[in-house]
Amino acid sequence: MKITGKTKIVGIFGFPVSHTLSPLIQNVAFQEAGLDFVYVPFQVKSSDLRKATEAIRVFDIVGVNVTIPHKEGIIDYLDEISEEVKLIGAVNTVVNKGGKLVGYNTDWMGFLESLREDGVSLKEKKAFLIGAGGAALSLGFALVKEGVKTLFLTNRTYSRAENLARKLKEIKGDETEIKVVEFEKKEKLVSEGIDILINATSLGMKEKDPPLINLTGFPPSLYVYDVIYNRETELLKEAKKLGMRCQGGLGMLIYQGASAFWLWTGKKAPIEKMKAVARDYLGV
Repeated sequence: MKITGKTKIVGIFGFPVSHTLSPLIQNVAFQEAGLDFVYVPFQVKSSDLRKATEAIRVFDIVGVNVTIPHKEGIIDYLDEISEEVKLIGAVNTVVNKGGKLVGYNTDWMGFLESLREDGVSLKEKKAFLIGAGGAALSLGFALVKEGVKTLFLTNRTYSRAENLARKLKEIKGDETEIKVVEFEKKEKLVSEGIDILINATSLGMKEKDPPLINLTGFPPSLYVYDVIYNRETELLKEAKKLGMRCQGGLGMLIYQGASAFWLWTGKKAPIEKMKAVARDYLGV
């Protein structure tokens, strides 16, 4: 990679960001597409988010991805947000349009595309979503948008799950039945005939993190999805032992990144190249 005075900068805001694969896959994508861009990680504390967002203008940064814990907070510092963000309430991609900062959400699209690639349909299914942060907002939006019949929600902080349920009901009204479950009672859903279980929390990112939920008793037909992509989580290991189909968050990362790439450059991302370099790095 040759960086010059003409090289355009994009990046990612988060805390922490040392684990992110986005610089790897995006820089490979820029090289493959012959674009003079460089993608860098910016570790941004919540107390510095306003200043960091203003710096996008100051340094004429083309745009940034946004990850934990800033997906909701950054909205206050943007000039404009997409229609999806107005509904979801979370941003994962910012585009600098001549000094006007516009927020988008490509997470939900990446999630759906990764499921389609694995032959999974959500229509009329029963889904169980664990988490209530920025990722859960995006995935909850995708689930109701695709027409799940019933959506169970849980979070360690019950009130946050209730708030998420309220937002999703505003989006789809009564078309999807939405139920909030106390976190301590989540295993009791074994009798509900759940079709897909999704971890939208950061639990599992570290090697010593415990399993999020005991899958014993859930039907073998259960599909398990974990947004964590930097390692095979205990949740995914347990799912495999029980013969359940499952996937981690790498597909979602690739496809949301491809959508962000298009927003920044107006060009189609080299998805297969992005997949190859990520899989090679992770050894999967």
